[in-house]
Amino acid sequence: MFDLQPRSYAGKGEHYADLVQQARGLLAGERDLVANAANFSALIYHSLADVNWAGFYFFDGTELVVGPFQGKPACIRIALGRGVCGTAAQSRQTQLVRDVHAFAGHIACDAASQSEIVVPLVKADGTLLGVWDVDSPLTARFDEADRDGMQALCTVFMASIDG
Repeated sequence: MFDLQPRSYAGKGEHYADLVQQARGLLAGERDLVANAANFSALIYHSLADVNWAGFYFFDGTELVVGPFQGKPACIRIALGRGVCGTAAQSRQTQLVRDVHAFAGHIACDAASQSEIVVPLVKADGTLLGVWDVDSPLTARFDEADRDGMQALCTVFMASIDG
């Protein structure tokens, strides 16, 4: 049912479409935030090439707090507006960072990370749930196809917990 083999960059759109279908199947019928976040993180981490971290930061009403993820240990708390995750949360806009060293205020949780994409997670009522964060050890790993694909995946995730 799940194709967890990382794919090359060719055919990204098709690969993301497959991942969206897999995520729908994986999360179907389950509403628990932690369970869905854990499985979603594992699905994406093991399905994309050249990714060294994939996971969630949830907004606790004050700051972002690390949630389920795959990869090395991460920063635990991130202030809104700080780093790529905090910027995505505060602006509520996806952050596509081709070179994290060129991003003012980048937080280096893993020194191996060179590029990053962060999608804000906003509930149907407009409140911030948190962010979905994916890092790569390669510069310029993420592009517009990744932005579109990650946003589509996050729509599936939010539907699973936001009903």
